[in-house]
Amino acid sequence: MTARLSRTQITVKRGLTPNRRTRRHVENDSYAAFIARAVRAHGRRIAAGDIDGLDQLLTLRCQLDNTLADAVTGLHGFGYSWAEITARTGTTRQAAQQRWGGDPS
Repeated sequence: MTARLSRTQITVKRGLTPNRRTRRHVENDSYAAFIARAVRAHGRRIAAGDIDGLDQLLTLRCQLDNTLADAVTGLHGFGYSWAEITARTGTTRQAAQQRWGGDPS
């Protein structure tokens, strides 16, 4: 038989203990720099002789392409023009519309 703890036996001071974890805000450019460092490190590990890891790197490239398409589609849906998007992607408006969809008008 186990004894139940009464409310008076709890030793946590509720005023000092937050009810939930706070989420730290990370800027997009800092987060992107972190991801870039991780991908470069992964490439170095593969280059050091892990041929089986090459397919993982190709999978990452595919995921990045899909993520870029989602981001561009979301930005365009949010109201950014193709001109604004292509100024940052380094492509022409026509190439962006062909690659990521959109009304050719």
